Amino acid sequence: MATALSFGSVPSFYREVYQIVCPNQEERIERDMFVKILMKSSLPKQSLSQIWEAVDPRQDGYVTRDGLYKALALTALAQQGKIISERALEQFVDSELPKPSLGDLSDLKSLSVRQRRENNPNVLGYNYDELKHNCTVNRRYNDFVAFHDMLLARFPYRLIPTLPPKKLMGASKEFIEARKRSLKRFLTLVVRHPVLCEDKIVNFFLTVKGSDIGQKLKDQYKLMPDEFMTSPLASKAKELVPMDTQASFQTSRLQIQAIHNSVEKLKDVADRMTARALGFSSDMLQFAKELTALTNESHPTTVWASGSNNTWGNLKHSFTGITPYYTKLSERGAVWFKREDTGAAEYLALFLDLTSSYRELCERHEKGVLKDHQHSLQKMQQIKKRQIAAQAKGQDHAVDQLESKIVEQETDISNMENRNYFSLHCLQLETQLVHANMKLLAIVLQKMVTSQIAGHKEVFEVWNELDPLVAALLPSNSPGSSPPGSPPLK
Repeated sequence: MATALSFGSVPSFYREVYQIVCPNQEERIERDMFVKILMKSSLPKQSLSQIWEAVDPRQDGYVTRDGLYKALALTALAQQGKIISERALEQFVDSELPKPSLGDLSDLKSLSVRQRRENNPNVLGYNYDELKHNCTVNRRYNDFVAFHDMLLARFPYRLIPTLPPKKLMGASKEFIEARKRSLKRFLTLVVRHPVLCEDKIVNFFLTVKGSDIGQKLKDQYKLMPDEFMTSPLASKAKELVPMDTQASFQTSRLQIQAIHNSVEKLKDVADRMTARALGFSSDMLQFAKELTALTNESHPTTVWASGSNNTWGNLKHSFTGITPYYTKLSERGAVWFKREDTGAAEYLALFLDLTSSYRELCERHEKGVLKDHQHSLQKMQQIKKRQIAAQAKGQDHAVDQLESKIVEQETDISNMENRNYFSLHCLQLETQLVHANMKLLAIVLQKMVTSQIAGHKEVFEVWNELDPLVAALLPSNSPGSSPPGSPPLK
């Protein structure tokens, strides 16, 4: 382990590298991760070995933060063609340490996450921002159906979002738009999933060109085994499942379901707020139309009808000037509606899609692999009972046949047990994935507050402009401009 840095000030670049490889402020950087960092410098292996020996003279197999900083400084010197020596750093006693060239750091972040996942496979190792991806494709609904079926077959122990329903006949414009949004959310959850997004099936769906994408997808990957058959963790799944997994799973399941139920009610409120914005826009447009109709009212006003009161004529003339403000209010309301419609409500829908897929995953675990495991155990008990009965009757040939079936069933049970443990392991990580997306709820609140502030401000500006124009409609001598004999206005 290297001694503490005693020369020069630490550049922000050093801290950036450390934050990438040690996001949780870990005390040590293992040799494997250290080597991957320095390999980005494109230095020869001999130079990399010299740097490692300089920062880990006791051969501990890891370095601390100071050791990493020292290694980055020595790397910079080596890239400048200077000797790799700790004494060479003394020249920076009153200045900033040199910055090495490591290229794009984004792939270093991926390496760091992958390394941490390998070291601790029971921790997801991602936060909300690290899961962020954008993706746009032009696909038919039937292509999505085939894609969903392939994902479910390939990843039965992962969060697979549900597709929106298909309406066979008479699909309205509103239905098609809602389904389009739902498909967009489906794709967003898929590409944000740290396991799914790396799979060949997903890559094929996102990149292949032409028509009949769904059929091409099936033809290409119909024989592809499920994740359990290809995962290097499947054989040691039992070791990855903590002792309290079942209890923790049930508690987390209830917690996420409770959160889901409350978010559903929040979504209802957000939908009503969106509807109110649309209703306001429609109402103001209708108000503007009726004011225009009043302005254009063509019947003559006779003296017999009005006497000496010319209020109606003055109002008709004034409506022409104030009508555009109600049109503007309608336009502001339409902008407000659009902001609401694509803001908090849509993010709440995305979160609900996620938690709904979690609920379905839990049901698949209980009705699928767990049920299959229990069925295999029951079948084994039945075979053993038959074997005991055959032994009691002296039926040696039947006993031998049943013994062979027992061996086969034991293999089947072992496979089911491994699948059950693998499913539990995946459940733990998928539960952590739900928690990694909890930031969505904070984003919802931010979107809602921002939209409400902007909407009220934009509408207030128009009302404020309209206020003096409306005030001018009342005669200056009025508190009460009512006809003689009428009660005063209050």
